[in-house]
Amino acid sequence: MFNYRLPEQKNLEYVPVASRDELPPGARLRIEVDGQGIVLFNIAGTLYAIADVCTHDDGPLGEGTLEGLGLECPRHGARFDLASGRALTLPAVVDIPAYPVRIVGTQVELGLPTD
Repeated sequence: MFNYRLPEQKNLEYVPVASRDELPPGARLRIEVDGQGIVLFNIAGTLYAIADVCTHDDGPLGEGTLEGLGLECPRHGARFDLASGRALTLPAVVDIPAYPVRIVGTQVELGLPTD
């Protein structure tokens, strides 16, 4: 289970994870970084990244239904905020990791905590 807060910018290392072309508006892309599943979303040109795991039952959250910035787990309906990773509804009570994302040239980069 995770209890995660968005790291401060000074404690991040940005790593390239995808090409900008792989994530057009409306798309989602599952990647793996250091053995951790992460899902990237492009919502109207703004990029978001969250861990691909529901804290309620460790299910694949990235396969869930998206409504605005809320992502609903396909297993039991827990909802999470894409921007912060905050658990919004039961049965989840623990937040998930949310990562900063940026575009540099043609690369999508993910900010990972360095400590």
